[in-house]
Amino acid sequence: MEVTVIIPVYNEKNNIETIIRLVERVGLVQEIIVVDDFSVDGTRDLLRKRKGIKTIFHDKNRGKGAAIRSGLQIASGDVVIIQDADLEYSPEQYPQLIKPIKEKKTSVVYGSRILGKGSFLRSSYFANRFLTLLTNILFSSHISDMETCYKVIRTALLRDLHLISSRFEIEPEITCKILKRREKIVEIPISYTGRRKGKKIGVKDGIQAIWNLVKWKFKK
Repeated sequence: MEVTVIIPVYNEKNNIETIIRLVERVGLVQEIIVVDDFSVDGTRDLLRKRKGIKTIFHDKNRGKGAAIRSGLQIASGDVVIIQDADLEYSPEQYPQLIKPIKEKKTSVVYGSRILGKGSFLRSSYFANRFLTLLTNILFSSHISDMETCYKVIRTALLRDLHLISSRFEIEPEITCKILKRREKIVEIPISYTGRRKGKKIGVKDGIQAIWNLVKWKFKK
């Protein structure tokens, strides 16, 4: 089973080399696709020099969802792992995350920060808990971390979801479409350390997430 890691990137000059090395060090990833979403801090210059990865450069800032969709278009692995570049999530956890798929127990694995007792910013924790609760109410599901970055999904299934979101609303879109298909989501506890600074989901993004949860519940 071949594994593709898609890394959406925006202004991560200080972290991009580190996260690529960490992914490579795991030793079970056959393909790394870095999608730069029009960084302006020098990230693009570093990526142009980097060997051993595939790169996509957006010609304008389009959002995390758009970056994931761009990477998915060229992914060749059997399984896709979505990896943020901000070092909040550790690639060392990949073996545990892909194990249920490798053993053919499921096609979808989520890395749960809640089950793993991750270190959240207080506001992010409560926002995530609310959005996850709403997801469970709308879809009669029992997941603990809807907004987790670590979504590990068979590539064919992820493509078949026909994703359209461009920004952070990609998270509820993926989850809602998977739940509507009655796919089994296996959650694996993961470590997580939320950083104090950086691109955090704000009030506007939270409202957008709520709207998308409701929209995908009723949209055919």
